[in-house]
Amino acid sequence: MTQIAPIFLTLGCFACCLLLAGLLWPQRGWLARNQRRRAIAARVLREDALKHLCKVEAGGRRPTLLSVTGSLQTNPERAAALLREMEQQGLVSYSSGDLRLTASGRAAGIHVIRAHRLWECYLADQTGLKEGEWHARAEQREHLMTPLEADALAARLGNPTHDPHGDPIPTSGGLLEPDAGQALATLDIGQPAILVHIEDEPENLYSQLVAAGLRAGMTLRVLEKDPRWVRFIANGEEHVLAPILAHQLEVLPLADSDPQALAATLADFAPGQRVTVLGLARSCRGPERRRLLDLGFVAGTLVAVEMISPSGEPTAYRVRSTLIALHREQARLVLVKPITGEESCLI
Repeated sequence: MTQIAPIFLTLGCFACCLLLAGLLWPQRGWLARNQRRRAIAARVLREDALKHLCKVEAGGRRPTLLSVTGSLQTNPERAAALLREMEQQGLVSYSSGDLRLTASGRAAGIHVIRAHRLWECYLADQTGLKEGEWHARAEQREHLMTPLEADALAARLGNPTHDPHGDPIPTSGGLLEPDAGQALATLDIGQPAILVHIEDEPENLYSQLVAAGLRAGMTLRVLEKDPRWVRFIANGEEHVLAPILAHQLEVLPLADSDPQALAATLADFAPGQRVTVLGLARSCRGPERRRLLDLGFVAGTLVAVEMISPSGEPTAYRVRSTLIALHREQARLVLVKPITGEESCLI
């Protein structure tokens, strides 16, 4: 028994040493990892605040403690403490009681916005991820990209000017253009317009708009306005939104002569009718756009509506002597105009 006690004592000391090493080991110990996690969380919160301040500034509005609190989904005390830290770091300043970005704070915030919107473009154009996943994934990636990585991604994507939601992408020089649209509810009834922006925050409202099939680039017309709803037609489909959702959409009026305003969609035509393709809707992006182009739905192509499945989906279209089946959602992405009798003989 006396011989076993030193063994247990030695094992106990060894276990304590292992525990202390796991807690205190430089770089890899629990304490070091926890400190890194806290530092990353603080940086993410700071960058989210800078991003909000940049967006408010670009929109010509004045940021406030309340707006920062709401954007970060925190409490006023924590938001105030964060802004005091950012002031000490030279990222924001208070001039005559106004909250303002400094040059370094503005540059940091615009970089995060640029990284986020470029990454959303990548997810939309280069992957098969659903639209509802783009924002959350870009939220994670925006805090990891360096300016050089953002520039490389922009070049790979062809230097896009707007993200899939219609938001302007800041230039590498730090220029952030304000949103050009107006609120959907302010559009005159019957006025053609293009949906230029879908606000992606808060996420629960954005997810409802995505589920409704709304995308930046769609053409629309307001049919009816009421204090309780806005009823409109977008790419041939009718929508009714409550004011809180309609407020998330910004539109740009189109001239009545604009081809986008005049265009119907392939889904609007019945079997036996023939049309000419004007192009694809601006909301059609990435793999979906490439597939439709590969199938022959390019400007100038003549298309005949052949037959509809007994279940109502899909519809068969004759394109260049080939029958192609499209679901209604896909057919709404093809902008067309009716063709004359002389042209129909070419199909």
